[in-house]
Amino acid sequence: MSDNHENVAVEEETEVHFEPVIKLEAVEVKTHEEDEDAIFKMRAKLFRFFKESNEWKERGTGDVRLLQHKETKRIRLLMRRDKTLKVCANHNVSADMALTPNVGSDRSWVWNVAADYSEDPAEPMTLAIRLANAENADLFKTAFENAQKSNADLKAKAASTEEKEEKKEEKVEEKKEEEEKKEEKKEESA
Repeated sequence: MSDNHENVAVEEETEVHFEPVIKLEAVEVKTHEEDEDAIFKMRAKLFRFFKESNEWKERGTGDVRLLQHKETKRIRLLMRRDKTLKVCANHNVSADMALTPNVGSDRSWVWNVAADYSEDPAEPMTLAIRLANAENADLFKTAFENAQKSNADLKAKAASTEEKEEKKEEKVEEKKEEEEKKEEKKEESA
């Protein structure tokens, strides 16, 4: 093989630079997760049951999170798909959701949701989640049940507070009525 460098054409290096026609400003996107703290986070695969076709269909794979609102302390379940970050589950965790083991698997759970907000409009659905192993499935169940208890306690506390407020309002109204009656009696006697 001969070293004939003279016949080899030298490639020119060119730098191509394009200026954008329109300059776009960076837009801050709010996910409303800024107001919440993650109390549970684990990788999982989510499925949805379709009654019409009587089959499970995959909703996505990603991190399932239980998020607690910083002010209201309500807990919701949120799951986003990997890469696209599209929401595949978004609902409040309520006490009436029964978390049951999926038939034939020790690492998956099934529950019914009254209203899942991952789709528009929100609709009831049956969801199943499959985790990496039985230990992770037990951790998810524990966190889910703790979230249910926490939300139920918040609901009971709000109901008792509302009841106390109603009683206070009734007492205030009774006092006003008594004062009005006293005023009427004074006017009649005068």
